[in-house]
Amino acid sequence: MCEVAPPQPCEVCGTTPCECEEKPCPVCGETPCQCSSKRKRVKVKLADGKKRTIQHMMMTSFWHPGGTPMSSQQFMEALFGKLLEFFKNEDELRALWSEPSTRKKLLEGVGGKGFGREQLTEMQKSIDADNSDLFDVLAYVACLLPTHTREERAARAKLSISTAFNSRQQVFLDFVLSQYVKVGVDELASEKLTPLLRLKYHNAISDALADLGTTEDISRAFTGFQRYLYERAA
Repeated sequence: MCEVAPPQPCEVCGTTPCECEEKPCPVCGETPCQCSSKRKRVKVKLADGKKRTIQHMMMTSFWHPGGTPMSSQQFMEALFGKLLEFFKNEDELRALWSEPSTRKKLLEGVGGKGFGREQLTEMQKSIDADNSDLFDVLAYVACLLPTHTREERAARAKLSISTAFNSRQQVFLDFVLSQYVKVGVDELASEKLTPLLRLKYHNAISDALADLGTTEDISRAFTGFQRYLYERAA
């Protein structure tokens, strides 16, 4: 009768089965290796003559206003053309995006041209900017600016906040930045100010006023600090 030899313990960790820690793939950095599942990247040349890199998606998530499907490349080309109707250069985009009311109008305007939030979020994924701001999507497509994560933007903004606001305002704005990093740019909308105050001060708006000043002071600080997230890096 044939006998099956018992499995031998690992020569490194001495256990059966082996419990050695698997090292990340040197190419993709993932454990286990995800190289085979990585989406193919393609270059898209836009009307400015410059190329953008985008993930080639087998299944489309983009649609023409009439309801017909379009590729991610076609979507980027169409978006590039429409964005020029709202701002002409990087500085204009930064100015529009740095203020909640003009940012809202810009998103509404772009959405009215057939490029809504859902599609912009899909484009965000296509350019590997999931942890970035929607600003980075528009800036990359329109101006070929490098993307930055929300965490990177928040860290840079804190340096300016530390000299532009008093200590109590800094504590609140640091809290706002933490929410921005976790949730996204929607946390910077004007209508989010009161919910953020309630969350930070446990529903005690009177405590917030005692700590931060008048409603005008708080609104001015909340709106004013946002430019530090989107200003040019020094």
